[in-house]
Amino acid sequence: VQLQASGGGLVQAGGSLRLSCAASGRTFGAYVMAWFRQAPGKEREFVAAISRSGGLTYYADSVKGRFTISRDNAKNTVYLQMNSLKPEDTAVYYCAADRTPSSWYDGPYDYWGQGALVTVSS
Repeated sequence: VQLQASGGGLVQAGGSLRLSCAASGRTFGAYVMAWFRQAPGKEREFVAAISRSGGLTYYADSVKGRFTISRDNAKNTVYLQMNSLKPEDTAVYYCAADRTPSSWYDGPYDYWGQGALVTVSS
């Protein structure tokens, strides 16, 4: 499966952005989907994940209550709605997919998108 992330940009602290990740192929619903991020000079970290049907979600503590992951299997797309953004949310955001990750938090995830840059100014 190929993943294409979009929707990144520059936003002021307290603002909102929505990232999208479009997937190729006809088996999108067979994949657990996740978002990760990597800030400059830091390791990549887990942000959120969603089950194949969309009925279950899981968030990193740092974004819980501010970010919402969702998916539309008919459109082969996963979303990350980001509200109340903070400067520390500045990072390149990556979507990832795997049929059966051992851990939603650690993966491993077989497929990765190219990343979308989110910059939050103070």
